[in-house]
Amino acid sequence: MNRSPDLTLPEVEAVARQAHATQKDKAGRPYTEHLRAVADGVEARGGSPEQIAAAWLHDAIEDNALTEQWLRDARLTPRTKDIVRALTKRAGESPEAYATRILTTPGARLVKEADLAHNANPARLAELDGPTRTRLTAKYANMHALLGLEPPR
Repeated sequence: MNRSPDLTLPEVEAVARQAHATQKDKAGRPYTEHLRAVADGVEARGGSPEQIAAAWLHDAIEDNALTEQWLRDARLTPRTKDIVRALTKRAGESPEAYATRILTTPGARLVKEADLAHNANPARLAELDGPTRTRLTAKYANMHALLGLEPPR
């Protein structure tokens, strides 16, 4: 039995954009801007098409924009699915356990690096209220350290 070809990157982008179409980020901007920035960041860091696809989908399961069943059935490579699962935070999970899963999943660290780079961007953080900015700055710095990444500047 022949399997259908994997989704192309434009098809993955379209799925992600539709899944997150009504979502806004913490500053009230369309969430799809974040997904585009992470995908672009992965590409700029030399990521593979599988990693770029995972970048588009990295928050889809966690945000309930798509289901785990959708991911299981999706025409994506096992590596892309593994990266998406690695980047999906689980209820009650410690940052240390989350970071360990990322570090032990081939390709996931680069996608998380691009995600953190956009999340920790000073211009993006400046759009948030003071307490939220302070909380997220500390959270992102901790994750940078756990993943062995250079701290944000």
